[in-house]
Amino acid sequence: MDATTVRTFVPSFHNKNPKEGDMKYRRLGNTDMEVSYLSFGAAALGSVFRPTDDSEGYDALETFLKDGVNFIDTSPWYGHGKSERVLGEAFKAKNIPRQSFYIATKVGRYLPEPSKMFDFSYEGTLASVEESLQRLGLTYVDIIQAHDVEFAPSLEVVLEETLPALQKVKDEGKARYIGITGYPLSVLKEIVLRSSVKIDTVLTYCRYSMNDTALLEYKDFFTSRGVGIINASPTSMGLLTNRGPPDWHPAALYTPHIVDACKKASEYCIEEQVDISRLALHFSLEQPDCATCLISTASRENARKNLEVVSDPLCETERIVLKGVLERFMKPLNNSHWEGFETEALKKGEYVG
Repeated sequence: MDATTVRTFVPSFHNKNPKEGDMKYRRLGNTDMEVSYLSFGAAALGSVFRPTDDSEGYDALETFLKDGVNFIDTSPWYGHGKSERVLGEAFKAKNIPRQSFYIATKVGRYLPEPSKMFDFSYEGTLASVEESLQRLGLTYVDIIQAHDVEFAPSLEVVLEETLPALQKVKDEGKARYIGITGYPLSVLKEIVLRSSVKIDTVLTYCRYSMNDTALLEYKDFFTSRGVGIINASPTSMGLLTNRGPPDWHPAALYTPHIVDACKKASEYCIEEQVDISRLALHFSLEQPDCATCLISTASRENARKNLEVVSDPLCETERIVLKGVLERFMKPLNNSHWEGFETEALKKGEYVG
């Protein structure tokens, strides 16, 4: 289906006569949402990656939505409320129809100080949802998610406090579906298995990218239970870019051999005059079991570049280089990851977030 056939299409808002096939849509698990396979991660609006001007965030959001992107993901953690606030302002400033998008936000992760970073309690969860709705200027979100559940004091807290609170939020009409997010796939699986609250979606990041495809080992489990899979960060939070990862990147802190392999892959792509980020996005978008792939930017120019990846398939040279990258640099990594390092650092009071 193309952009004009999904329920989020608004003729008076969207670009006229979108080219058929430019944007694909996939059903998100057993929900009623057909989501664009490229979606907008709003972390960048919170100045997470660089200082940003609010107005450029408005423009980036409008660019994505007008060209058929219909799923937005945010969190109170991104800029400690700024991402949600900028989204809410952009909806008004750009006259964006509520019908034109689905939106997900999160609970559980908040402030930079380690002692105040996480709160998965029942009451804290309910209060967080109210604050998010106020910042977004909305009466409901489509998905409310427990954020980075591996950092909870225990999974029992998530199962007995966070998720029941989210069920209450859903029952009150403030969210339509419930999801969980995190990096360790085994933790997401365990929560889905044990939860008495129905889990509709899982969001994980850097687990289906060129350097780590571990999500493939879990996709059958999630899809067999009707759980929609949201894949975030096809560039693996900057690893698969020419610029490289930020200093706070967990691979830079804990697994430098991953950084080294990705840097060599980037250098190889530069030699071949191919953009590694373009290869990375294509690689992630081509996985059909992931309903959508989140990409984050606060730049209209970068938004357009990402949209061009959707409408402009890889040429033969790019496909040859992609094969070389996977064989020479990524396959030897054998899905290396940084799972466990961050949670241990938090226990020791050394986690930087």
